[in-house]
Amino acid sequence: MIGPATQRREAGQATVEVVGLVPVMVVVGLAAGQFLAAGAARELAGNAAEAGAAAMLQGGDARDAARAALPGWSRDRAALRVDGRRVRVRLAPRTVLPGLASRLTATVVADAGPPPSPSASPAVPMPSRPS
Repeated sequence: MIGPATQRREAGQATVEVVGLVPVMVVVGLAAGQFLAAGAARELAGNAAEAGAAAMLQGGDARDAARAALPGWSRDRAALRVDGRRVRVRLAPRTVLPGLASRLTATVVADAGPPPSPSASPAVPMPSRPS
């Protein structure tokens, strides 16, 4: 049989364990949040780079299209570069600790393919058959 003094000691032990575990849980939660933010930054950078490459294929401004594809909060954290037919987007995620932003920065490059050759003839439409 467990006496009242033993029950109080065990309850006190459980309280000490919970208090010791709370900081560990907070650190694990913050680390998980940082990794999720880094994944989101990579996804957003990829979407922006692809939007820029697609705009280039359609004769538009790749830099404007890539910037427009980014949500408002991330535009000031992005660096866009257009090199020939390649669009490079670097995006730093939001971080709790300032030093982590440079380590978690996502860089994605999208290629619009080879430039169209000047000697390529336009596609010839197929003649329609009479009905």
